[in-house]
Amino acid sequence: MGTWDIGPFDNDRAADWSGELHDAAPTDRAGIIERTLRDVAAETGYLDGYFASGAIAAAAVVASQLPGGPKIESAYAPDFLTGGGTLALPGHLPALAVRALDRIVADDSEWKDLWADSGALDKAVAELGPIRAALTGAAR
Repeated sequence: MGTWDIGPFDNDRAADWSGELHDAAPTDRAGIIERTLRDVAAETGYLDGYFASGAIAAAAVVASQLPGGPKIESAYAPDFLTGGGTLALPGHLPALAVRALDRIVADDSEWKDLWADSGALDKAVAELGPIRAALTGAAR
């Protein structure tokens, strides 16, 4: 998997996931986001970085739809969102996204191991901060 920067859409998997979300029928998008987050939140073994990267993108999308949430401005994000589009998402998704992010930064995560090996784990986790803050505020 190629990674070119630290943002939630700055890797091959997240960019591909964004394209899949963009190309999906608008009525299917919430389900795609939920499945992506649920699969990661429920993982009990070693979490593959591929799945973690998709879930980070999904969490960023959910956070962007919340009042005061971080805007999505990446060229690799879903085009309909960078163009000002919105999504109607179920109210339980922020809490699910927080659980997925918790799983991603856990000790048995390839995402965490790869960023630790690169020496940029603190920076990568900090990049998740605004996403997590928006999600946590909505999950209460």
